[in-house]
Amino acid sequence: QVQFVESGGDLVRPGGSLRLSCAASGYTGGIIGMGWYRQAPGNERELVAYIKERGHISYRDSVAGRFTVSGDYAGNTMFLQMNSLKPEDTGVYYCNRVPVRDGLDKWGQGTLVTVSS
Repeated sequence: QVQFVESGGDLVRPGGSLRLSCAASGYTGGIIGMGWYRQAPGNERELVAYIKERGHISYRDSVAGRFTVSGDYAGNTMFLQMNSLKPEDTGVYYCNRVPVRDGLDKWGQGTLVTVSS
């Protein structure tokens, strides 16, 4: 069973930065096709960014220019560098395959990012 473990979330003030990490255990497909999701309170889970191809990242418009995805293409580790954080970035961040295959790709616990002054 593939497991995703996210870490790095914290409480940060607007304008601050955080670096999230994702470790995929048991995943053999590499990080291409993996991405970051988030779920804000009261909202649906949304895709933030994902690795379409090696070195080619697709970003949600609201985070483009502020967030950067990177990772170990030879392994199963992915990162999300978040700069110039805004309160609307608050939420639980998850990593998973893109798209998620219902019944096959299990969600991890996520890591909470809170942007507040």
